[in-house]
Order: sequence, then structure tokens, then C-alpha cells
Amino acid sequence: MSLTRRELLAATGVAALPVPSSLWRRALAPSAPLRILFIGGTGFIGPHMVRQALARGHKVTLFNRGRTNPGLFPEAEKLVGDRDGGLGVLKGRSWDAVIDTSGYIPRTVRDSAQLLAKSVQRYVFISTGDVYASFSKVGIDEDEPLDVLTDPNTEDASKHYGAFKAICERTVREFYPDRHTILRPGWIIGANDYNDISSYWPMRIDRGGEVLAPGNPADPTQIIDAHDLARFVLKSIEEGITGTFNAVGPEGRLTWAEFLYGIRAVTSADVRFTWIDADWLAARKVMPWTDLPIWWPPRDDYQQAPMFEPGGKGFAQVDGRRAVKAGMVFRPLADTARDIITEYKARPKTPEGRRQIFGLAPEREKEILRAWHQHIGG
Repeated sequence: MSLTRRELLAATGVAALPVPSSLWRRALAPSAPLRILFIGGTGFIGPHMVRQALARGHKVTLFNRGRTNPGLFPEAEKLVGDRDGGLGVLKGRSWDAVIDTSGYIPRTVRDSAQLLAKSVQRYVFISTGDVYASFSKVGIDEDEPLDVLTDPNTEDASKHYGAFKAICERTVREFYPDRHTILRPGWIIGANDYNDISSYWPMRIDRGGEVLAPGNPADPTQIIDAHDLARFVLKSIEEGITGTFNAVGPEGRLTWAEFLYGIRAVTSADVRFTWIDADWLAARKVMPWTDLPIWWPPRDDYQQAPMFEPGGKGFAQVDGRRAVKAGMVFRPLADTARDIITEYKARPKTPEGRRQIFGLAPEREKEILRAWHQHIGG
């Protein structure tokens, strides 16, 4: 598959229901329930937020087209419409906050932000870490330059994902200058990611045997559990936290070795990792993002896969301290991996078997490992 990171992110915004966590249910509910409107709310990250909102006693309204997982959350109010020209059902209503998990096109975000400006107290917008113009610098914070749209006549979110999100952010600030919370996540992982970006590494490691580990063990990565993102979203609404935040995971650098061995710690499988050079993989058309989810070599000079945008040495080393200072906390990687594995194994089997959208097929991985051992003379 020849998808850029931005095309991949734009294409994978919809998945399914997360597994509830008793950790969040034990949290104390706020003193008074809030009325929360979700634009979307039934894909991958939205249900994590909806479940936490309901568990904390808030009154939830879901506004969407009613196509993705329409049976979720029977206890919530449901309004069927379309953010692209079908917002009429929202007129005359008011909420304490709106959580926009599905804003990709600037025109439609403007429509919703403008319509709700006088009837909603706070706008929470889920943006993306891909809004930044460059990842050539390590430790970029929320004040770094953003991507710029080069074609004002397009609405192709797959090609202009970061630039579109940057425009959407400006739109939200325009209508909610002091009443907005904007989150810029990196890789969001968690249970019930039906695109299987989250599940590839936990399930591959749980299967055991020799695992192709890409690049260098010391390469950085940044992930955030959808539970943690949801928890901060609810915290921001309940406590009036405003501003723009990189939602990229715990402080300190997580290496690929720590990521893979951290997942291995929750399995009983006999696993051994074989680290393979990034350029050697690229020469054999083994692609980041799609063949090897979440991974990209942290180098400015990595140009071996021309259909992909260079990540840069600053990719996966984004500064998330502002969010941490505001109260964002993180689950242990072991909990995240365990949830993903448990949920994946509980999925109903279809006659054709479980589909694999992203990640190497087992035979392809074995083929690459054999070639690598021949290459190094092992």
C-alpha cells in the first residue's frame, strides 16, 4: 500500500467500540452532570470518551449519520444528521460542551463551530500532531509553525490532512477564542481499533517466534492510549482547561526496544526479535506505516521510500510537557497491550477469518527474515 502518514491517518479515523476500564469508572464523578454533544462518537477514539462521560454521570448526545455502530450507547440521546449540510437537528439546542472527533474538512468544521458558538460553552477539537510544518527539530512544542495548505480549491483530506487540521484549529479559535481545547495526538492506540494499527504489534508478539523488529532498538516512538486521551478530554471539560496541547504520551523518550519488550512482558509466548536495518527494508519495499505500523526511522535523510513523506529526526520526539502540566496522565504500556490482546482475541470470527489491513502478513515476514539472515550470513 502506498499511503503517506497523512493519508493513513485520514483514512483510519473510524473503528469501533473500546473495552471499558474499571480504572476510569472508579474515578469520582463531578458534582453536577454536564450536557455533552459528540460530533461523531462511534468510531475508534470517540467511544472511549463517550463511555467515560456516561460513567461520570454526564448527559450525552451523539450527533452523526447513524452508520457506524448505530447500536452503541442506547442510554445516550442520538441525533441523526450530517455535518456536511445536515446540521439542522442541532438548531435550538444547547450543551455545556461539544467534543468534535470527526473534523477533517475546514468548511464543515466552520459550519459546526459557527452554528454552536452561542449555544455551546466549550468546543473540544481533536486535531493531530501532523499539523506541524516540519519534524526536523527534536522537541517541537505547540508554538511551532504549522502546515500550510497549498491548494485552496481542494477538499482532499487524504493529501492535505495536516494543513486541513491546522485550518480547522484556527476556525475553532475564531468562534471560541477563550472557550476551546485543542488536542494534537500522535499515534493513538487501544482496544477495538478495527483498522488493526494498534493490534499489529501486540498480536504479532503474542503469536511468538522470530519477530521482525524494524530499524534500531534505540529509535524513538510516541504513543498515547485512547483511554488517556479520553480522560484528559473529560478533565478539560469538567475543570475548564483551555488551550492547545500535544497529546503524545509520557514525558521521556520511549524507544522501539522498550515498546516491543514492554508488549512482550504481558505475553507468555516464546519471542525473539531480529532487528533489521531501515534502508535494507526500504530497498525491499517493506514500508513504514503500512507494513510496519507506527514505525518510521527518525532521520531527516531517510528518502528510500519516495511515496512517503520524510518523518524527520523530530518525529516521535514531540514535546508533550504542556499537557502533562495540565493534568494528563498515562496508563502503563502493559495495561494497554493487555487490553488490545484481550479484545482482539474476543472478536467474533467471520467465515473468511480476521482481516488484516495493516502490517506484514506472516509469510511475507518470514520471507524477509530469511533474506536478512542470508544477507548477514547468518
